[in-house]
Amino acid sequence: MAQQHTKSLRLRLRYRFDHLVAGGTAALIGWLALACLAVVIPASTVLVWADRGAPTTLSGRLTAVWVSVGQTLKIGGAVGSPVYVLASVTLALVALLFVSTLVSLITTGINERIMALRRGHSTVVEAGHTVVLGWSDQILPVIGELVAANANQRRSAIAVLAPMDKVEMEDEISTSVARTGTTRIICRSGRTTDPTVLARVSPQTAKAVLVLPPAGETGDAHVVKTLLALDAAVPGPGDAVVVAAVRDTRNHLTARLAAGPGGHVLCVDDIIARLLVQTARQPGLSLVYQELLDFAGDEFYTAAAEGLAGRTFGEALLAFTTSSVVGLLRGDGTGVVLNPDPGTAITAGDRIVLISEDDDTAVPQDAAAWVEEDAIVTARPRTPLPERLLLLGWNRRAPLVLEQLDQFVGPGTTLDVVALGGETTLHARPEAAAVRSRLEVSFHSGDITDPQVLAKLDVPSYDSVIVIGEPAAGTEAATDTDAGTDDRTLVTLLHLRAIGGDAQRELSLTTEMSDDGNRLLAPAREGADFIVSGRLISLLMTQISENHHLADVFEELFRAEGNELYLKPVCDYVRTGREVAFATLVESARRRGECAVGYRLRARTATGPDFGVRLNPDKRERVRFGEHDWLIVLAES
Repeated sequence: MAQQHTKSLRLRLRYRFDHLVAGGTAALIGWLALACLAVVIPASTVLVWADRGAPTTLSGRLTAVWVSVGQTLKIGGAVGSPVYVLASVTLALVALLFVSTLVSLITTGINERIMALRRGHSTVVEAGHTVVLGWSDQILPVIGELVAANANQRRSAIAVLAPMDKVEMEDEISTSVARTGTTRIICRSGRTTDPTVLARVSPQTAKAVLVLPPAGETGDAHVVKTLLALDAAVPGPGDAVVVAAVRDTRNHLTARLAAGPGGHVLCVDDIIARLLVQTARQPGLSLVYQELLDFAGDEFYTAAAEGLAGRTFGEALLAFTTSSVVGLLRGDGTGVVLNPDPGTAITAGDRIVLISEDDDTAVPQDAAAWVEEDAIVTARPRTPLPERLLLLGWNRRAPLVLEQLDQFVGPGTTLDVVALGGETTLHARPEAAAVRSRLEVSFHSGDITDPQVLAKLDVPSYDSVIVIGEPAAGTEAATDTDAGTDDRTLVTLLHLRAIGGDAQRELSLTTEMSDDGNRLLAPAREGADFIVSGRLISLLMTQISENHHLADVFEELFRAEGNELYLKPVCDYVRTGREVAFATLVESARRRGECAVGYRLRARTATGPDFGVRLNPDKRERVRFGEHDWLIVLAES
């Protein structure tokens, strides 16, 4: 009963206090003044009456109480005539009000300044830094790769501008990118489509600007607006390399116009479709691109043609012992030429395009002495054979996959497509049926996550299987990062692994995924081919931002025409079963008009993080190859 009474009293007191606060500032000041007087006057009275040295008369003690109250409340406590006391109290109250107001203004100003810094509204004063505009699933891979690229620099900076809280961005980045080395990461909050806000990250003094596509159906439109805002913020040609990405092919041209002649715009759908097709026809190629695109190992660089002027491109292939030559950057302004004719002459203004560990490791050193003529064999070019391909799933990239397949495969190749809706997918995207001169396509309706549907397909009989992200029935994946799409892909892979195990056969699988974290959960063999859209585009953007000439390199690598990477049987180049220096394979490939850049050992595909892939080996390195090993070459399609 006593506890209930106490609780009730506490609730009534709280209610009255809330009512008091709701009364406004004047009422609150008045009640606080009364509360102070109610405490100070009795306390001062007790002090005076308890003081042995206090006056003995009543009037003297009342005067002492007044002095004590005045000193405690900072209103003077002057003694004298009533007019004098009133004037003294008035001046004290005015001074108190002035000081309180001044302190309040100073405190408010400091708080506003601190909040402005916390919100990330101050200007970044940097030069030669990298600016990242926007926030998406690509931001963390981009920052991680930029940190790796700047590892050999004494001082570097990355400025991120996104419509998010500054502290939240910093926390997420610090959680995912544990070590930044000498690179400082600066976050600023604001709209990337506002030219005045863009000035906060100083794009006019940056060496590169990366524009990331945000999630959602309007992501591409946001990229276009950001590029227009960047042009308004930095009028005229700037020194910064501008790299952007859009998802839908239909928005590619618009974004390129917004980026201007010096900008580089990647189309996610187009690149992913090309890689899916290339990798499906050449198992293991995704591992090669992963090694080539990240900054952890070897990547593309350009080096001055010192001492090579007047010599031929074929001679340059063996002129670098620890780097793999793949092309020329012409000094006449015609751009990059990959794998030119071996007899092409090198001029003094040219630069060598090569694969190397770093830009300072591309040092000329002749390796021709390591070539073993007796180990070189001459094999006839292999005629493309008809293939049986299986495509599981359907999304907006599927028509592009069909178009790319039609350009790559040999005559007589068949493709079976299993997707929700079957033939109705053709009505949704009529262009899927527009390019089938060599490719015979059959559509079948079925849920790719249903084991009974997969069991009827005789999956082991196909030469290659492509699994692409497909939304659930009755839904449509709005973004590349739709979680449900990856979930369905994981279920499909689980059933395919069981089918391969029952047939005692290793299925050739190429899988499209949105989230790299889901790839780690995938029930597939080690070293399997996964095309992770977000991470791949992040790697490409960072590579181009560090060297804008690489945009032409990747453009040729990812299209059906021109030169591209291949995994070819090593037995077509050298005798197997004996150790040979890698320089021998480079020379053998040169005689076939190709550039050898690495190899993949089948015996090691189930061990180690590289799964047998070795890019840019030392040309003096001796390797014993088997009949089923591959040579990685850059050759014309």
